[in-house]
Amino acid sequence: MPEPHLDRRLFLKGTAVTGAALALGTTAVPAASAAPGGFPDYTHVRTLLTPAQLAYNPTGEIIFPTVRGVYDRLSASGRLGRYYLYYAPHDAPGGICLAYGDSLEGPFTEYPDNPIVSNRWSPHYSVSHVSSPHVMWNADEKEMWLYFHGENTTTRLARSADGVHFTYDKVVLTTAMLPSGTTETSYARVFRHDLPARGARYVMVFMINNTTNRRDIGWGWSADGRTWAFDQRPLVRHTDVGAVNVGGPHLLHRDGSTYVVYNKDKESGGDLMITEVGDDFSLRRHLGVFYDSRGSAPENGRAAAPSFGTDGGVPYMVYEAGERLAGSIAMARG
Repeated sequence: MPEPHLDRRLFLKGTAVTGAALALGTTAVPAASAAPGGFPDYTHVRTLLTPAQLAYNPTGEIIFPTVRGVYDRLSASGRLGRYYLYYAPHDAPGGICLAYGDSLEGPFTEYPDNPIVSNRWSPHYSVSHVSSPHVMWNADEKEMWLYFHGENTTTRLARSADGVHFTYDKVVLTTAMLPSGTTETSYARVFRHDLPARGARYVMVFMINNTTNRRDIGWGWSADGRTWAFDQRPLVRHTDVGAVNVGGPHLLHRDGSTYVVYNKDKESGGDLMITEVGDDFSLRRHLGVFYDSRGSAPENGRAAAPSFGTDGGVPYMVYEAGERLAGSIAMARG
């Protein structure tokens, strides 16, 4: 049978299966359903990466992990490991980085030639920093597509056949595409998701900031992952969930519906929250805390920017843990 939409096949009824790292024939095991929406109850296990252990460490901080299984995408002779973990410093100069390993529980090895994308890419751009890597396997093109920001006003796309060496493609989102007063459009993640009424096959979720310096979550849709239209209203407003700011969104799918998971700022509790938006994005059911960040070190009351995957049918979440710009990349098991 044909392969399903990979980034949509996140959670199937009674099991936990994520599109971040799936091969055909993967068998999922039943998972406890304790989080809102019937999702697994994730528990912190260990730290995967800290800035101090990295050779490329220009600013002493790393953020925004994305984990992708490549064992069913790249040839055994051409890949570095079964899983690729992308991350970045945020502050200038930033730089899109890669680590690789054979298990989502680690260890992960830093790629020796990081950053794989820097803040200068002639003739395409020269900016203070690039950050927030989200890599999507594009099954239509048989490529890894990297979405990243630099500056905070601009989200860009680069493409790769091997997940390591990228070719610049284009700008996909800027503040000019949203209402007047928008000052940031960044931290975007893109997923394969059909919206027939809009003629779309891909959905983007991202963070919006404006002149009030209060952050919301926006969304857009695309037929090809390159040319986008954007809703001029936020998908989730910070005021909807009693937060000062929200960001770091990720889509999940379960039992015939779609959800967005995102982080609240530490002022508002620092937890991961979940809102059901429905397969057509017409719902706004705010379901509360998806992951409580207060339970274990090194989170120190803040979890953010989650990415999801499976290993041997077991669900995992890879995320930022700890103070913003002073934390680590951690892993939780469902």
